[in-house]
Amino acid sequence: MSGPDAVVVEQRGAVRHIRLNRPAVRNAIDPATSILLERAFLDFEAEAASHVAVLSGAGDDFCAGADLKALAAGESYRIAPDGPGPLGPTRLELSKPVVAAIRGHAVAGGLELALWADLRVADTTAVFGVYCRRWGVPLIDGGTWRLPRLIGLSRALDLILTGRAVHAEEAHAIGLAQRLVPDGEALSQALALAERIAALPQACLRADRRSAHENFGAEAFEAFGREISNARNVLDEARAGAGRFAAGAGRHGADPA
Repeated sequence: MSGPDAVVVEQRGAVRHIRLNRPAVRNAIDPATSILLERAFLDFEAEAASHVAVLSGAGDDFCAGADLKALAAGESYRIAPDGPGPLGPTRLELSKPVVAAIRGHAVAGGLELALWADLRVADTTAVFGVYCRRWGVPLIDGGTWRLPRLIGLSRALDLILTGRAVHAEEAHAIGLAQRLVPDGEALSQALALAERIAALPQACLRADRRSAHENFGAEAFEAFGREISNARNVLDEARAGAGRFAAGAGRHGADPA
């Protein structure tokens, strides 16, 4: 069983860096680590000063998924249909964005964990894949729902049915990773991206993020109504931003800050 240092949390201004810290097993998640990881994200959600989270893995890999040695030894994951995600935070619906920094393997449940994030920054060493296909272990952390939504059903079935490796360049080309960066820069670039997002007006950003998540697949007028409902709560921030623009900020493409 892993110890309390299996998940390391660092606050960097308005960005919270949450790192899986089991490099000897490619940051595979055993049941104890899943609880620590979920708690880390619940703490992030509750902390008003934290605007964006960055999730990474220690060493040369993001996450290899469930710890199969722990599973074989009889350790129990949380698998209730209406309970928490087996690997921790994968059923949480946070109000704030999460950026995944992908170096090395993000496979099996590690792929599902990466899919849960809003944005994925991958360096050229990144490898994605449903590797659990090889061992008869199913996707139970949202992968069968999130993967088709992100890359389309046709491409998702290719990954789900074959379990093949998807390297960084292909992952970027099909939209699995939104950013492709040089070897060794996934974390630094993810943190920089998170800092840029954290510096923006947060109430409107979170309202639009919520609408985008809730409205995916909805009928148009249902989506329009939900969008307006979410936006009504943040009009004070919109008025303040309009006032800054009227006073001369942000003209001709300049950063309004």
